[in-house]
Amino acid sequence: MKKIAGRQLVVGEHPGNDAFPQAAFYSYAYPEPAGFRDQPVTADAHFEAMLGEFILPYDAVRGATEPDALLLDFLSTTYAAAAEAGGWDRAALECPIGVPGQVRRV
Repeated sequence: MKKIAGRQLVVGEHPGNDAFPQAAFYSYAYPEPAGFRDQPVTADAHFEAMLGEFILPYDAVRGATEPDALLLDFLSTTYAAAAEAGGWDRAALECPIGVPGQVRRV
């Protein structure tokens, strides 16, 4: 197994299985900083202690008036949760969201 250096936020989509039968988007921090699971995130999301990650049910996204905005908010708020709880240097890590079709200056 390859050793992973540093801190990271992992996000993805879970189709459901026997252990957690609900389709959902997930987000977890590795290593999990103290207080991560207590940080505020998207209203439709919750921290699933059994899995050790934030969960946003697929049905909540599918039924949302603006599903793209809800998913982006989930990704943004769980990133902020990891960054705040972990004391990440956000100014050094972050840049503005770009405009589709335009190269962003760095």
